Amino acid sequence: MLFFAGAMLAQNAHKDLRQADKAYQDKNFPEAEVGYRKALDKDNSTKGNYNLGNTTYRQEHFDESIKHYQAAAEAAKDRPTKARAYHNLGNALYQKGQFKESIEAYKNALRQNPNDLDTKRNLANAMRRLPPPPPQQQDKSQSDKQNQQGDDGKDKKDQQQPKDGDQNQDEDKQDQNKKPQSGKQKEQPQDLSKQEAKDLLEIMDQEEQKVQQKMKKAQAKKGKSAKDW
Repeated sequence: MLFFAGAMLAQNAHKDLRQADKAYQDKNFPEAEVGYRKALDKDNSTKGNYNLGNTTYRQEHFDESIKHYQAAAEAAKDRPTKARAYHNLGNALYQKGQFKESIEAYKNALRQNPNDLDTKRNLANAMRRLPPPPPQQQDKSQSDKQNQQGDDGKDKKDQQQPKDGDQNQDEDKQDQNKKPQSGKQKEQPQDLSKQEAKDLLEIMDQEEQKVQQKMKKAQAKKGKSAKDW
């Protein structure tokens, strides 16, 4: 009897997911949100959390989307789904102005899919948003300009779009509906060794340090806030 009841709940949850997917594809995000929440009440699935994250993100409810992307990333069993969940988590954190946290989320995505060009671009954008380290000696005018740079860093003009991937698509339409953000043919991911993935992340950390050093030198030389590179 318990098995039968569980099977019925899973079946009803799948039906709610399908209806919510249709509302999402029609860009009726409030209706899609209701459907995904119903599905999660019956079955706390990775797909339900991921899609609810996308739906709340589209409505700019970033706190909600962060919570559901985190749940999806932790529960995902396969690397592609984990990569997309961490990528979108980075996007939501970026929109909240939490650039350090978004950088970590993008790095986690690249640990799962080191060849994702969209994630690399978003990681670079987040790194550029970090404020430069303060010089050892800084007068009041320089401090004011740096504070202004910090405020400008929260400008959301660099819109980060969530990866719908194949989570919001019918299974038989996954490949043909999946498009890269750039509009160009996306590079097929290759399975890198742990050492290669580690080397890639170390290179990215080195690039981050170079950007910070360059911004610090420019600020010390000109007494002006560094521009976005």
